[in-house]
Amino acid sequence: MASPKTEWALAELFESWAGVPPDLILPLAPSGSDRIYYRLQKNDKVAIGTYSPHAKESLAFLNFSKHFHERKLPVPAIYAENLDAKVYLQEDLGSTTLYSFLLQNQHHFPDSLVQLYKKVVEKLAHLQINGSKELQYTYCFPKESFDRESMFWDFNYFKYHFLLPSQVGFDEVALEKDFHQLADFLLQADNEYFMFRDFQSRNILIRNGNPYFIDYQGGRKGALQYDLASLLYQAKANIPNDIRESLIQHYLDTASQLTNIDRDSFLSYFYGYVLMRNIQVLGAYGYRGIYERKAHFLLSIPYGLKNIQWLLEEGKIPIALPEITRCLQAIIKSQKYDPYDKSKGENSLLKVFVNSFSYHKRQIPVESSGNGGGFVFDCRFLHNPGRYEPYKKLSGKDESVINFLKHFSDMEPFLNNVYRIVDAAVENYLERSFTHLEINFGCTGGQHRSVYAADQLTAHLKDKYGIDITLNHLEQSNWSKEN
Repeated sequence: MASPKTEWALAELFESWAGVPPDLILPLAPSGSDRIYYRLQKNDKVAIGTYSPHAKESLAFLNFSKHFHERKLPVPAIYAENLDAKVYLQEDLGSTTLYSFLLQNQHHFPDSLVQLYKKVVEKLAHLQINGSKELQYTYCFPKESFDRESMFWDFNYFKYHFLLPSQVGFDEVALEKDFHQLADFLLQADNEYFMFRDFQSRNILIRNGNPYFIDYQGGRKGALQYDLASLLYQAKANIPNDIRESLIQHYLDTASQLTNIDRDSFLSYFYGYVLMRNIQVLGAYGYRGIYERKAHFLLSIPYGLKNIQWLLEEGKIPIALPEITRCLQAIIKSQKYDPYDKSKGENSLLKVFVNSFSYHKRQIPVESSGNGGGFVFDCRFLHNPGRYEPYKKLSGKDESVINFLKHFSDMEPFLNNVYRIVDAAVENYLERSFTHLEINFGCTGGQHRSVYAADQLTAHLKDKYGIDITLNHLEQSNWSKEN
């Protein structure tokens, strides 16, 4: 969590750049790292302020950004920096990501989205090839290239954070042999280009129909195939296979205009890099989901396994990797990570009622079925945005309040614990054909913390179980009137 000193440092940096102090400093949605982002604004002067505790990572991002921007590549401009205070300002490219377009089209992939992806792969080729020229790779963090050691970091992450907790037995010697085989094979590909490392839809912003890239501070020298594999086989993107194939060819059309590329050679390594990326992703999902118990990552594991299953069934893995293959097939066959069958919830008689309420204005809501029971979660121990003037007239539905709760409170681990408790009850109730479950979230005013928690649980239960849910914010008519 950043301190008030961080916001003061960003305000001073903004004033030195804009010539006026900001009258708006609001935290933005957290990333997957410990960097914290703010939007700072005064009239028409707007910037994204970043707090980053890692000096080497910041130096990598700042130097890469300046280099790419000078070459007119689609990245944010850097406005100002104060690395002693661990802050810098960059261009505000908006908040619409490519991932948001995927969410809007979850059950189909329209031509408009295909055209957008074509723009993305074109710009990617330019970034990787033209952006690599004269780039100072000495700033790379933690390594200058995606070499054997880097690959084994990912292999070990996969082994210890996904295979082991998945309780699939493996032959350690045979598995290590496969890791060496795969690394040997992949390192034969041309690896003299800029590799973004985490090139996926959340790191691609769309402004005026054009893509811009962010969060490339982990970039290094590597093969072209890795980033394209990361984009087209992103776990939750669910891109149809025929569209993937056409996008690979479109990428190669552009890349071939920028450097000499042997298409057959490129494709011979491509699916090996798809496997490599999915191994890395499953390791990350295992750590975040299984060890840290973050529900979002657990729910993402089936999508990663779906990509692996396709590779196996289509015979796309380019070399023999018997132990890796056996382990992955065993996990898929076990159905350990298969999503809950939503048809059970959609066709059940279970009705769930989720309420937010104020401890100051009422007693705990009475359970409406007459059977008693249910859950009451007290949110008052969480840091309260309602104590601060900018948030007093807002609610837990407002973006700035949501970002405050994500950044400056323990809301995320609290909700992960709530999910585990409530999920167990819901699955039990569905099996026993129960018809009623009531869940209450209370906070001081029933306006910020309890509202956000109730909204999040409702979305979680709908997405996972498809059950009938009624959401009530019992203090909504009084929001802002008493603050």
